[in-house]
Amino acid sequence: MTSAPLRTSVIGSYPFPGWLEFASQHLAEFGSADLAEMQDDAARAAIGDQLDAGLDVITDGEQTRFDFNLSFYGFIEGIALEPASPRRFGPPAHDQRGKHAIVGELRAPRGLGAVEEFQRLQRLAGGTGRRLKVSVPGPYTLSGRLAPNTQYADRYAITEALLPIVRKEIDDLVKAGCEEICVDEPSMSCYGFREDTRRFVDLFNRTVEAGHGRTRICTHLCFGNFKGHPVGFRKYAPLFPAFLDLHADEVHVEMANREYAELEVIKPMAERYDVAVGIIDVKSYYIESVANVADAIRACLKHAPADRLVFAPDCGLSQTARWAAKQKLANMVEGARVVRKELGL
Repeated sequence: MTSAPLRTSVIGSYPFPGWLEFASQHLAEFGSADLAEMQDDAARAAIGDQLDAGLDVITDGEQTRFDFNLSFYGFIEGIALEPASPRRFGPPAHDQRGKHAIVGELRAPRGLGAVEEFQRLQRLAGGTGRRLKVSVPGPYTLSGRLAPNTQYADRYAITEALLPIVRKEIDDLVKAGCEEICVDEPSMSCYGFREDTRRFVDLFNRTVEAGHGRTRICTHLCFGNFKGHPVGFRKYAPLFPAFLDLHADEVHVEMANREYAELEVIKPMAERYDVAVGIIDVKSYYIESVANVADAIRACLKHAPADRLVFAPDCGLSQTARWAAKQKLANMVEGARVVRKELGL
């Protein structure tokens, strides 16, 4: 499934409006109708900002999630409440987040909620003429904050238990008419340097088999973003050539924050699938200019053809201030327009 040349997209998440940040700390004060109204209003705000920027592909900004990944734990049976943070003091980092205990069989009889998110997005933005995308975490990434036990001996055992749950969610999204699904697997890119990458490819391909060939399957491979901090060895080289066999129509790589290191990797990738290049640094408050974006796109065109390239932020924008996200996206879209005009597209 090919896309338009030099199209512009986002990963999934978008900053919460300030009022939603406040309201999320006082949810007990709202009724069910209030909450439903709030969810629609927040999604409208995120959609509106993306439309104003001129993006080709939009999401609901994941406005009903508290986290791109952990929010799904609320739909999965067999998971206990999160324990106290193992480290409460010092600089913010990934190790301050504890792991959930598994207390029973991992099941999700109600699904993971992504279908409901897509239906809301479709209701609010179905007439905009934009491609609508929904993101779900892949099972390996989803397993990362769950502690092994006697029933699930290690992370791979947990992943195998979660895999059919995610696969069914993808199938349900396809049946609901979702035309673009991003399976977020940043844990694979973070830990590919020390794990069996062929095993990762097998896990991914089995996860997406319900959607492969039926809808546009994307995946997001970055190196983490918790309060502006990455985690893991930030190199794509260990993932290849194995990851060339991913059953994906589009694979996203983080480039801007890494000063476009390994940009040449997009050449073999583009021979297998579309490459979404991260050209907006979500961890920096430098606002990339239109000229900066256009230069980055021209650099990408030295390695891959226009009809194989997609441009997006490095990661989700949930941890970037909204004012910065709006300007970054607008400049990204305008930079793509400049280069399209140069190419006569």
